[in-house]
Amino acid sequence: MNSEDAFEFMNGLILEKTKISLNECERDVFLGIWASKTYGEISQEKNRDYQYVKETGPKLFKKIGTIFQINLNKNNFKPTIEQLYRQYTLRKISEISQRDDVITNLSIAQQDRPVYTDNPFIPLNDIITEQHQLFGREREITRVFETLNSGSSVALIGEKKIGKSSLLQAIYQQAPNRLLKPRKAIYLNLSLIFNDDDFYDELCNKVEIPVSKGRQLIRELQKQQLLLLLDEVQQMTWDGFTREFRQQLRGLADGQANPPLRLVIAASEHLDVLFPDSRDNPSPFQGVCIEEVIKPWGKNIVRGFIDSRLGNTQVSFTEEEIIKLIQGSGGHPQRLMYLCHRTYSRYMEGIKTAL
Repeated sequence: MNSEDAFEFMNGLILEKTKISLNECERDVFLGIWASKTYGEISQEKNRDYQYVKETGPKLFKKIGTIFQINLNKNNFKPTIEQLYRQYTLRKISEISQRDDVITNLSIAQQDRPVYTDNPFIPLNDIITEQHQLFGREREITRVFETLNSGSSVALIGEKKIGKSSLLQAIYQQAPNRLLKPRKAIYLNLSLIFNDDDFYDELCNKVEIPVSKGRQLIRELQKQQLLLLLDEVQQMTWDGFTREFRQQLRGLADGQANPPLRLVIAASEHLDVLFPDSRDNPSPFQGVCIEEVIKPWGKNIVRGFIDSRLGNTQVSFTEEEIIKLIQGSGGHPQRLMYLCHRTYSRYMEGIKTAL
């Protein structure tokens, strides 16, 4: 087991037990200690404060030790994690060997219990707005708020349907509790906005100020402290959005210690590809937004997601089915949701037939 596999395994278990992922510094320390590096080497390699890294190590050992009730330190770190992995694997194999087809194993007692027929793998296409349904993105959300609280704006970059819009909704809902300096969160979906006028009209409506633009808008917004979340920001490459509009948006989000706007934007391509900066066509985000790349889930997060959705049902997917779901989805949340929905539906059809 290499360092990345070890981290993914442990982070998946911790996420399953606590609903919170290890943060980025904890990840760097985990991988560094696995590779037998000193705290000094880790801090230098990752460009982190040495004292902070040195303090993170013992806190990480204590966190893992408390969760799994083990004695963990720098010297026994790797063999202890490897032992946990072996125990987990053997337990899973035992569970699989004892598991028979859920349909033929329906006992009289089970038949007396209510059967949950509602498919838990939803929504299939919509943005997730119910926070209890959002899974496996706490690390990304934490990094976004760390960046915002450090004084920078953020760009969520990822392929279509990877979950950027759902992340924006989570940030929108969590902003009141996680921003160190309060800002009013405003969400705009640019797929429904086609030009400058549409944007100004919608923004002013959400901020509850008179519709305005230019200097008047600047004066109005300078009275505000806003967190502006822009979805489908690639729409701003359309001809309906002018050079002046881009410059004004940039000016409101940059160049001040505490600008009126702090941005969180979502796009399907990197910003230097979408908005190449030039004199004639200035980028509204160059040097303003720090990119956070949204990647597919790892296999342990996929397993945790499936377990969490099946928790209140009488259905359990077989190991073979789970492996196929991991491979078929590639860790892409929406594809995984669809494939799990289809697999669950087959189980329920079989149960209804058996009953």
